[in-house]
Amino acid sequence: MSLGAAAAMPGSPLGTPCWVELCTPDVSTAQAFYGALFGWEFHVKRDPVGSDGRYSIALRDGVQAAGLYRATRGQPTGWSIHLRVNNATATAQRVEHLGGTIRLGPAAIPERGTVLHVIDPSGAPVVFWQPPSGWLFGASLPGMFSGADLNTHDGFAADEFYCRLFGFTSEQIGDEGIDYAEWRIGHEPVLYRCVIDDGHTTVPPHWLVYFETDPTVGTDALAETALGLGGGILTEPYDTPFGRTALLTDPDGAPFAVIDHSCPVDLGVGRAEVDDPYDD
Repeated sequence: MSLGAAAAMPGSPLGTPCWVELCTPDVSTAQAFYGALFGWEFHVKRDPVGSDGRYSIALRDGVQAAGLYRATRGQPTGWSIHLRVNNATATAQRVEHLGGTIRLGPAAIPERGTVLHVIDPSGAPVVFWQPPSGWLFGASLPGMFSGADLNTHDGFAADEFYCRLFGFTSEQIGDEGIDYAEWRIGHEPVLYRCVIDDGHTTVPPHWLVYFETDPTVGTDALAETALGLGGGILTEPYDTPFGRTALLTDPDGAPFAVIDHSCPVDLGVGRAEVDDPYDD
């Protein structure tokens, strides 16, 4: 689980999260679910590359929070994270030099900058994004992005790739057999990386996206609300040094996490409780 991240503004450091997207088979159902859960409203824009020509921007109190689009047949669904780059073309060359694989791009999308879809050397899909000028992304506020974990079988490969690409430093914060690293820019946490345990070798590498819980509501009540809206609870709410967390799914099965950073619990020095929606 991740610490809160500052809102992504123009000039924010390279490698910081600057957008999250949901690829879903049913946009209408997703809009109804997340709209009721997080208080999102939606603005639909033309999408020249989308399967139905539509791209939904989720807003909370007028601030952009996420994007939603309809999956094509056979396309993997779920939440993805976009990490900021200044030059997608140069990043593509660097990615290949560091052992990553280009899946798509660099591709310029009108009003949405340039995207580069990559498989990192640890096997996880990720999007590197050169956002358009003036792009704003709300984060760390209730109902908005709050952090992300990379779950992988090869922590060393992941650390080497992202730290060399973006200049992150990596510090181990897990214990009791948990390989859990915090990636930082200077002293500021940016992202987290967790090694999937040996008992789940078939679980694919993936990113888990977190959204911030409104502390006046609480994680427990939010999880129950998600259940009532047709979603699921993969892991019941539990306390962590970062805040109270729950792992949920939307009505179409896309996993995500929620966390209330206002109520961290000290579980001991260096201890980091980690959970994963695929770890069942």
